[in-house]
Amino acid sequence: MSTASSSHSTVANKVTVVGAGFYGSTTALRLAEYNIFDTVVLTDIVEGKPEGLALDMSQSRAIEGFETKIIGKTTGPNGEGYEVIEGSKIVIITAGLPRKPGMSRMDLLEVNAKIVRQVSENVARYAPDAVVIVVSNPLDEMTALAQIATGFPRERVIGQAGVLDTARFTTFVADELGVPVASVKTLTLGSHGDTMVPVPSQCTVNGKPLSELLPADRIEALVERTRNGGAEIVGLLKTGSAYYAPSAAAARMARAVAEDSGAVMPVCTWVDGQYGISGVYLGVMAELGAQGVRRVVEVDLTDSELESLRKAAEAVRAKQADVANL
Repeated sequence: MSTASSSHSTVANKVTVVGAGFYGSTTALRLAEYNIFDTVVLTDIVEGKPEGLALDMSQSRAIEGFETKIIGKTTGPNGEGYEVIEGSKIVIITAGLPRKPGMSRMDLLEVNAKIVRQVSENVARYAPDAVVIVVSNPLDEMTALAQIATGFPRERVIGQAGVLDTARFTTFVADELGVPVASVKTLTLGSHGDTMVPVPSQCTVNGKPLSELLPADRIEALVERTRNGGAEIVGLLKTGSAYYAPSAAAARMARAVAEDSGAVMPVCTWVDGQYGISGVYLGVMAELGAQGVRRVVEVDLTDSELESLRKAAEAVRAKQADVANL
């Protein structure tokens, strides 16, 4: 898994992950193993937890061959400890409660809003130039809230959802057809949840349209499984939720920002006129760079896909209006 190389570049010197649960700690380790950051900071409100995890991760450096410094820090309810994130170029917010079986992402809204608001205010105070990547659920609403609470330009506050949802869709298609995941291209837009919009018209296998390889009802079944991808894992685990694939998605987004790469991926970002939709955080394709989102990349959609995307935008818009006051 190590991508260590002798050309240790320090494009973005410091990245912070807030929340040292399974998602946050796995993300921190992935970022450290990239070997492109000087420092990875991991924070949490559980005393000693981030320090212990950071020490454990640091001791893997000699085995995996990376030099990233990993720092853990316990933070307090009034912002104590947050000075450790000072100067971070990227902050990934994973803080918040995960889902339990039978819970929807929306069930977490009120409790996680308080947490995300408090974290965002501290990020604005100590890392005012950071690009913020939000992964706390419900994703679209928490991304909107983080932007309001930080006061950052909208392109610098983005949510992780589409990279994960697309990876799930790709996995299901590859398994269904018995082909390598590398040969499959899929896309999901919209929101992270019930109004997710998988885009079969943009899906290919070795360049061939998916619709030529699978009947419509099978594609629809895979779409439905993708939409419920997180709930399926929550149901199997009984306690906790997914973190291996989600952390890979968040880390890849952070890497694109750190390297100012211009990588195009599906993210939750501010949409202003694209697809005839304005004034809402929504899952769309975007080009990422050092300042977050460089631009939204519009893709061709069928009429029904476009209609679904617009419906998703309206559903999300109503809920995002609610979070402003939480």
